[in-house]
Amino acid sequence: MDNIIAACGNDCSACPRYVNPPYEKTGEELHHTAELWMKIGYRDHIVSNEEISCTGCKTENWCRYHVVRCCKEREIDTCGQCREYPCENIRECFAVTKSFEPMCRAVCTEAEFEQLRKAFFEKEKNLMMRSAPVSNAVTV
Repeated sequence: MDNIIAACGNDCSACPRYVNPPYEKTGEELHHTAELWMKIGYRDHIVSNEEISCTGCKTENWCRYHVVRCCKEREIDTCGQCREYPCENIRECFAVTKSFEPMCRAVCTEAEFEQLRKAFFEKEKNLMMRSAPVSNAVTV
């Protein structure tokens, strides 16, 4: 099964929040993710399973970097396909994501950290691998 790479380079198929088939999560798994998000500082409280679950990026979703909207306007699937890549916006996205890595290493189990590494900390690598148009990017 191919990885599902989001516009910003996240690997949705490795993400503990992603719930689209065949990546469904149990209520227990989602609650554990909500607890983990609070522990590592992604959230300031434990959110509901509904709030933590994700079906992929869409232009109407909140995103500090507006990556999906930008990609849609440029008619590309990922930032890696953009002639301006890496722009200041995506570089800031990479930097903010990397800023969470030390806390994740400190508070996560080895398995949790490995999952987060694959899902979020390899954005640049994922975008470089997907520099040509792809059919399974998560943009709507």
